[in-house]
Amino acid sequence: MDPAKRASVGIRLEEQVKDWLRYGDELELGPYYRDRAPLHQPSEPASIETAESAPVQMAAAAVVRRAPGAALSTASAPKSAPSPKSAPAAAPAIVAPTSPPSLFESIDRIVDDTLPRIREDIGDCTRCKLHKGRTNIVFGVGNPKAELMFVGEGPGHDEDIKGEPFVGRAGKLLTQMIEAMSLRREDVYIANVVKCRPPENRLPEKDEITTCSPFLMRQIDVIKPKVVCCLGSCAAQTLLRTTQGISRFRGEWFDFRGAKLIATYHPAYLLRNPPAKSEVWKDLQKVMAVLGLQPRKR
Repeated sequence: MDPAKRASVGIRLEEQVKDWLRYGDELELGPYYRDRAPLHQPSEPASIETAESAPVQMAAAAVVRRAPGAALSTASAPKSAPSPKSAPAAAPAIVAPTSPPSLFESIDRIVDDTLPRIREDIGDCTRCKLHKGRTNIVFGVGNPKAELMFVGEGPGHDEDIKGEPFVGRAGKLLTQMIEAMSLRREDVYIANVVKCRPPENRLPEKDEITTCSPFLMRQIDVIKPKVVCCLGSCAAQTLLRTTQGISRFRGEWFDFRGAKLIATYHPAYLLRNPPAKSEVWKDLQKVMAVLGLQPRKR
């Protein structure tokens, strides 16, 4: 190939790659292209034909791979990548593409871990500022082999006093929700993102979540529930690693650490907005379908 023709092919190839990268940015997939380490080093330089097909292969791989924040409904891969001109106008609700297995999920797994060991590792925790105002560490409660695990944001006043999650007004409502599913509190496992009460019942702050949430991840790994139900935005955003509001993905299914994850409104929100109870019941019915449960007969 003469130099002029080779230069023309190079320019065309460069523009094609730029088009695909712009398309990736529109889908919020930019970090996938920029930060992802190569899967292997080629034994010999790629040919022009291979190089020209690379953007299509990369785009298809980005659609197929599923991270903790990828919806179950996206599991099937398209036969070919869409062209930039036909790109969808809106990005998916949650996009967190990574190469499986996710580094986030693998580095914090502990072989032969147990709930007592996790509690021992927490100890009389002073890792973040929340310890200054707590009465008790609220570790978690329930069946250590539960098929269903509920995750809230953090303890309130009543929980801090008793050392048990969801025992106040919101906790009583959660108990009613569990019983409506033909279960008992002792059949499920209940925990929070943080183990100490935030002052004035505020939301946990980012550094507090970063410090405490690894213990929650270990609890999930030990219990191995079939379903994780996030109660409220804080829990859902922490586990799915997103900043989007819960209304964007409430009631949708996601893959998470070997379980199915669904997010719904927090019981405390339902106390302030009773009409939302019907929406939460729809979400719980989805959970019941997965677990093979029938509503409690009245």
